[in-house]
Amino acid sequence: MANKWFESVAVAQKRAQRRLPASVYNALLAGSEAGVTYHDNLNAFQELEVRPTVAGQYADRHTATTVMGVDMALPIIISPTGVQAVHPDGELAVARAANARGLAMGLSTFGSHPLEDVIVANPNTFFQMYWAGDRESMVARIDRARTQGAKGLIVTLDWSFSHSRDWGSPSIPQGFDLATILQHAPEVSMRPGWLLSWVRSGGLPALTVPNFTSGDGKPMKFFDAYGTWMMTPPPSWDDLAWLRSQWDGPFMLKGITRVDDARKAVEAGFSAISVSNHGGNNLDTTPATIRLLPGIVEAVGDDIEVLIDGGIRRGSDVAKALAFGAKAVLIGRAYLWGLAANGQAGVENVLDVLGDGLRSAMLGLGKQSIAEFNPDDLIVPEGFLR
Repeated sequence: MANKWFESVAVAQKRAQRRLPASVYNALLAGSEAGVTYHDNLNAFQELEVRPTVAGQYADRHTATTVMGVDMALPIIISPTGVQAVHPDGELAVARAANARGLAMGLSTFGSHPLEDVIVANPNTFFQMYWAGDRESMVARIDRARTQGAKGLIVTLDWSFSHSRDWGSPSIPQGFDLATILQHAPEVSMRPGWLLSWVRSGGLPALTVPNFTSGDGKPMKFFDAYGTWMMTPPPSWDDLAWLRSQWDGPFMLKGITRVDDARKAVEAGFSAISVSNHGGNNLDTTPATIRLLPGIVEAVGDDIEVLIDGGIRRGSDVAKALAFGAKAVLIGRAYLWGLAANGQAGVENVLDVLGDGLRSAMLGLGKQSIAEFNPDDLIVPEGFLR
């Protein structure tokens, strides 16, 4: 285990803020409209209390699990996030860090490095896609994932293109022409370390998405791909059942917040779901996912693997999710703060912080295995669940 550069995800976030240009940092914060869901994802975990014990604990504690057919050292998956321009190595650094810690990596269709390279860095890679473009193009992306050896697929549906943010939306350039460079020069000049890292890597972000190709097989520009996604009519459950039928391995549906949708995901043949509100960047005032998890687990937990993402910042958060019945958690912003702060080592640092926190919670709650967590480990305040 590498020496820690920071002791918590919160410290990683502060160091990322000091290193990143303001617009890049604000793009990571995201959170739609008033940010109610963004903050509730974080605050809800703090409302849950735990019941520690003082004797009979275990010196050896086991955190390994299997999710979507992949053996992992911790019940933590790297959630797929878009262009990771917080660091030149982007998804490659994240994939190497996850591989070094024995974890699976989710790679976004909107990632900035090709699927082929990411799978070399971490063979346990799940390829994430959106319902975007025509069926032929979607099948082509699935075939590419199959050919390259992706361990599974993730379809992300928790996004409603809500661009309104009370604190203003960050400006994301379509390219780096002279006018754009001059526009962003003042804030970039205040973060010379970030700029120098890109200069050393050979240039500024390309703003293309190599895993989202056009008809001629060439990588699309970010906003062209984003436009394709926005203009694609949303899928029906029959569409999703068709999509599931195109892949013969594990397939997760990410974005569930309702029991009836969870049941329909089971009927459509998905092997896993993630209870998710896109980290608060979807429809605002959606409840925190941890408030919704127990009801969904009760409804479908025997039929499908149930995961959760949104607001995971501590190992104790992971423990609380497991106590409510989650098979594992996905993390997004937490590892991006580590990536921004210190590249691959920063991501490893964040994973170590979460793993150490989980083992600490296991000690305090008297658990030898993560399979032993249960709702009785938690004190749930009245009105907490939705």
